[in-house]
Amino acid sequence: KQWYQRRVAITAGGNFVSSSEIDPFNTELVLKLNNELKQHGNTKDMIFSVPSLLEYINRHITLLPGDVILTGTPEGVGPLSRGDEIYVAIPNVTEATFHVE
Repeated sequence: KQWYQRRVAITAGGNFVSSSEIDPFNTELVLKLNNELKQHGNTKDMIFSVPSLLEYINRHITLLPGDVILTGTPEGVGPLSRGDEIYVAIPNVTEATFHVE
């Protein structure tokens, strides 16, 4: 299985959190598009646990502080358009807003 493709540079805002601030087995994740809830999921519902994903990835590349791992998403995915605003959050922990250019 090819679970990762390559390391890419991204520009991200918001505050990143350490693993000590969340429970990787039970973390709520929210995504809104233009203030409309599109995705609402929890890491407990993932097919592969966060620790097993980290272990697998670390066998192939060295993860560095600030690396972001993007996995599949819960239902609700859809197209984005120029001018859209994307809001992502781990409620009561951190949040970030991105603008589509």
